[in-house]
Amino acid sequence: MPKTRKKSGSSQEQDEVLGLPEDIAAIRAEIRKFFATKDSTDKRIGSYKHGTYAFYDYDGEPIYVGQTEEKLSGRVSRHLTNQRTDAVAMNVLDPFEVACIEVWPLDDLMTGLSEKDKRTLLDRVEYTVFQKVLRESALAAVLNEKQMIPRSEITLPPSYKQRIIPDSIYRQRKHPDVRIARRATTIANLARVISERDVSDGLRRTLLTQARRLERLAAQRVQELGIASDFKKKG
Repeated sequence: MPKTRKKSGSSQEQDEVLGLPEDIAAIRAEIRKFFATKDSTDKRIGSYKHGTYAFYDYDGEPIYVGQTEEKLSGRVSRHLTNQRTDAVAMNVLDPFEVACIEVWPLDDLMTGLSEKDKRTLLDRVEYTVFQKVLRESALAAVLNEKQMIPRSEITLPPSYKQRIIPDSIYRQRKHPDVRIARRATTIANLARVISERDVSDGLRRTLLTQARRLERLAAQRVQELGIASDFKKKG
């Protein structure tokens, strides 16, 4: 339970809740639990320095692919706790959309490699994961702003994948009307950024991808409710 502090009021004492909201705290706990998972060598997957990661939404649709040379748990957590990664700051990625994480720890493949070769391997794995999720995507698109440089694909090492949204809030967050509202807000914020700056072609491509994602979700919702999606013209 979150700590509370008693605050005097005009007629009665009021409880002032301190710390994170319960849903956010619960999600962060799930993220920590995921990265505490141990591999076959009894090493925590979050402690791997080199790795590639992918985020998926509530429909299992891939959202974003990235890589890290610092630590998997640190890099991924900064995305999802809104601690000013470029993707979050530019409204490319809304952490609210991320329901599932998949990671490919790579330290074991880096042994004995030069720094240059480590970078090459990391880029190849990221590109391979990128192509993998594009093939799995209904839209054949993700939200990455930067164009992925083509690399020779590689046989991927074992991955670890887990939903990070607790059962207690999963249904509410998965509700399509909630997600449509969030997605529309993200698009509006991204469009505002584009209108105010000299931005890359990739950011405009991301805006289009977000718009397609919103259209798809809204169309599914209309169909789910049995609503005619077109107006009837009089003859």
